[in-house]
Parts: sequence; C-alpha cells; structure tokens
Amino acid sequence: MPDYQSQEFLFQRIKELLPPHASLVDSVANILHVSSDSAYRRIRGETPLVLDEARVLCQHFKISLDHLLNVKSGATLFHDIRVDLKNYSYEKYLGDIIKQVQHANSFIHKEIIYLNKDMPIFHIFYYKPLVAFRYFFWMKTIIRHPDFVERNFSFDCLPPEVERLSTEVVMNYCKVPSVEIWNTESINAVIAQIEFSKDSGFFNSSQDIKMVYEALSGTFDHLKSQAEYGSKFMPDENPEIKKKNFKFFYNRVALGDNTILVVTDRIKSVFFNYIGLNYMSTRDEAFCDACYNDLQNLMKKSTLISETGEKQRNVFFGILMNKIKERRKNL
Repeated sequence: MPDYQSQEFLFQRIKELLPPHASLVDSVANILHVSSDSAYRRIRGETPLVLDEARVLCQHFKISLDHLLNVKSGATLFHDIRVDLKNYSYEKYLGDIIKQVQHANSFIHKEIIYLNKDMPIFHIFYYKPLVAFRYFFWMKTIIRHPDFVERNFSFDCLPPEVERLSTEVVMNYCKVPSVEIWNTESINAVIAQIEFSKDSGFFNSSQDIKMVYEALSGTFDHLKSQAEYGSKFMPDENPEIKKKNFKFFYNRVALGDNTILVVTDRIKSVFFNYIGLNYMSTRDEAFCDACYNDLQNLMKKSTLISETGEKQRNVFFGILMNKIKERRKNL
C-alpha cells in the first residue's frame, strides 16, 4: 500500500458500502482473516496494508484498485456475472438480486434509477404464466439447459423454488424508491420472444400463447396503475396505503440501453444488463457519477407520467397495449 491517504480512503469507501448495521472492524477482520485488534490498527492507519490485503478488500467490495491508487488508466473495472449451467444457476441469480435489493434498502437514503431498453426484470414476476414463459425461454434458448432441449412450453415447467424467488424479487423491489425511464420500444423484446417461440413450435396450443399474452397485458395494466399512484405494490395490495416511491418517465429522446444505477447515501453502483440475463457492475466513482449526471439529464428531457400527466400516461400505455392486441389477433 503506497500511503496512508490511500489506506484511509479505502476504509472510508468500505464503510460507505457496508449496510448501516454492519461493523467495519468485524467485516475487515473476517475478510482478511485477522483479529479484530489487527483490523482496527489497519483501519486507524497504525499498521499499513500490504498490497495483497488491499487487493483482497478491493475484490470483495468491487472497488477499483487503480482508482484507489489514483492511476489515470482511462479504464473502468467491471464485475461480470454470467448465468450458466455450471458456475452460476438461475436460482442463485435470483437470490443475488434479492440480496442486492435488500442491501440497497438497508440504507436511509436509497434510490434505483432504471433506464430500460427492454422490460425490467422486476416487472415480469407478477403473474405466473409470464414468469413460466420467461423461465422456459431463458432455459431453452439462452442457457440451453439440457432438460429443455426437446421440451415444449408448459406452465408446470416452472419449479416452485423459482416461482417463490421470483415473487420475492419483486416484493423487495416494491420497497425501494425507484425511477424508471421507459420508451415504447421496451415491450418489443418480450413480444419477439413469444413470437419466436410460436413460430418455432415451442407452444403446444394457441391457448397457452393466449394465456401468456393475457399475463403480459395484465402486467402493463398493473404497471399503469403503479404509475398512476406513484407507488409500487403487488397486484393483490391496496395502493392507497403504499408509500409514494415510484417515478415513471416516458422517454422519447433516446432508445438507451438496460442501465441500472443504485444510489445509497454517498455510494453509487452501476449495472449493465447484456445478452439475456448477464450483467456487469461497477462502483467506480467517476464512472458512476457520470452515469448519474447523464440519467438526470435524460429525465429532464423526458415526460414524467407518474401521478401527473394522465393524458401522456394513457398515450404511452395505449401504444404498448395495442402492440399486444395486434399479436393476439393473429392467434
């Protein structure tokens, strides 16, 4: 470790990343496998960190060592998560999303800003037919699970544990204040997946396709209701008793991508979704600040249609619902 200023900065960043109830001393001691007294001396700067200890801490908390050492490399460190058959299951993927959302919710000040090119994953988990279809599609075409190679879609393809975790994901998301920036193209990917599965003969009957489209339609009805109330809630919950924690923007400026910015107190984290379920994340301060400023600028140029903006809200959701109706006519 080159100097105590860098060491002090590292522990300050770790403290900011920890949940409010977590002990900095205990966390550092557990990660470095040292005593609490040894950890305390390192935190106070009485004992210098060796480079390997700094590396271990940076890897654990996903902090850029270049940034810590003030190296002007022009590069940003990302942590890559890929769902596959051997190292990272879909169940583990859902479980980690739950932990990340719960971690964000543990802070006093928190917000999730979601710029989406496709439907945010949080909104596919309200109704079982859509949950089952997306699970089937991912297993068969993206992950290429051997159990799904010769299998057609059926609603019983959804394991009870996956259904439980899916519900837990959206229930936790409903608790965290969030901003979502949508455009009318955001529905296209899920419709394309349904149509591809239909054309490929993955459905056993047109009735199954109809039920999936009905669940998709119900999802957008529910999303419109959440935007109207400015609150996130489950379909069986009373919106009148929920907190105002949801801002919904209609973006006609740029198609954008699937970017999630999580803001907790003084810490920002960015997640980029790519190729199905995979995503990359970073806590690089300069990069996250730049993303935050870009998203704030995009919001200023978009139309807020949650709580207010009823006319634009009806226009936006009318466009999406018409896309579903056109597809259902062809069944």
